[in-house]
Amino acid sequence: MHRALTLDDLHARLAYLPDDAPFTAEQVAQVGMGDRHVTRLLMAGSLRRLVKGVYVRADVEDSLALRCAAVRLVVPDDAVVTDRTAGWLHGAEMVLAPNDHLKAPTVSAFQRRRGGRLRNDLTASGQRLMPDSDVVELMGLRVTTPLRTALDLGRLLHRDQAFAAMGQMLRVGVDQDEALGEVRRFAGFRGVRQLRELLPLVDARVQSPPESVLHLRWLECSDLPVPELQLEVPGPRGSSFFLDLGVSRLRLGAEYDGWEWHSGERAEDDAQRRAWIRNRLGYLVLVFRREQLFGPRENVGLTLRRAVYERTRRLGA
Repeated sequence: MHRALTLDDLHARLAYLPDDAPFTAEQVAQVGMGDRHVTRLLMAGSLRRLVKGVYVRADVEDSLALRCAAVRLVVPDDAVVTDRTAGWLHGAEMVLAPNDHLKAPTVSAFQRRRGGRLRNDLTASGQRLMPDSDVVELMGLRVTTPLRTALDLGRLLHRDQAFAAMGQMLRVGVDQDEALGEVRRFAGFRGVRQLRELLPLVDARVQSPPESVLHLRWLECSDLPVPELQLEVPGPRGSSFFLDLGVSRLRLGAEYDGWEWHSGERAEDDAQRRAWIRNRLGYLVLVFRREQLFGPRENVGLTLRRAVYERTRRLGA
C-alpha cells in the first residue's frame, strides 16, 4: 500500500517544476502528482491556475508575459488567439466569461485555414477567416487586434455579455468611432445585427460587467430618461462621490452590488457613501443584486419605472 502524500511531499515534488514560469498538467503528472494533488496545492495557496490545464506558483506576479507564456503552452504557433482570451491578453481582465475571474478560463483560439481546428480539451476552437490586418503578434502569439476582438465579442457573445465585453475593450483603448466604422464589413456575418444595435450604446465609463448589464437594462426602458454614467455628487469636506448610474434632476441613482465586486471593506465604504448621498443630498439610491439583474427574478425595468414615477411626483421634475 502506498503512503498518502503529505503537503510537504507535494511541495517537495513541486520543486522539480519551473519556479517562475507556467507549466502544464502533463508536467505535473511527470513528477508524480495527479488532479487531487493539484487541488490540494491550489487550496493551500501554493499554486494558481492561469488558464485551463496550465498552472504557476502562487507567488509569481501576474504580467502580460506570464499570460502569454501560459497560452503558448496550449495553442500552436499557426493558430490565432481570439475572443475573451484575446481580450484578457490585451489587458481587459473582466472580459472573461462570468466567474472566470474566479477560476481558470478556457482559451479561445482559431485556425485561419479552411477546415482547421485545434483538437484538445483545453481550448474552445474552430476555423475563422480574417485578414492579416486583424492579427497582431504578442510575445510570440498571434492574437486578434483589440479592435477585431471587440467586434467579435460584440457579435458572438450573448447580448448581455457582448455589451459588457465591448465596454471592457473600450476601457483598454479601443476607439468606439473606429469600431463603428468597421461594422459594415461584417454585413452578413453571424451576430452583426446585435453588434450594430449595441455598439453605439456601450460606454467606457462603466466599470464592471454587472454594471454594464444594469446600464443596458436601463437603456432598454426607452420611456425612461437616459441615465448619466458615473454621476458625480458632492461629498463631505469638498470631496465628490459617484453613483454608477443616475438622473441628477430626479435625485435618483442606481448601482449594482454583488459579492464578486463589493465585499469586505469595499462593502462598508459603499454603505457609508450611499448613506451620505441619501441622508444629506436627498437621493433615492437603488441597489440591485445579481438575482435582480439576471434570470426569472429580473426586475430592473419595473423598479426603475416605479422610482422615476415616485421621484417625478415628489420633486415635480
